[in-house]
Amino acid sequence: MRVITWAIRVALFVLLLAFAAKNTEPVTLRFYFDLAWQAPLVALLLAFFAAGAALGLAAMLGSWLAQRRRLARLEKKLALQEARPEMTRQPPAAEG
Repeated sequence: MRVITWAIRVALFVLLLAFAAKNTEPVTLRFYFDLAWQAPLVALLLAFFAAGAALGLAAMLGSWLAQRRRLARLEKKLALQEARPEMTRQPPAAEG
């Protein structure tokens, strides 16, 4: 299974390397106020992909931290309940 995984990784790397080698022509990215940036197409694609990934991670960070805080509170509450089992609610004993 490890050999198949590495074969897929190598194949993907070779495909992406060939894609990068085919897209080295300089392109001009035009901004407002007559600003322009000229760079190879593959560099621009990589830069915008990295910027999108960074923005996605930044957007996710707040909810991830909130979940970690909530999990820590619940684990602390569980540890307190396990330390004092007499404080936990017991179901009423069946009569009969």
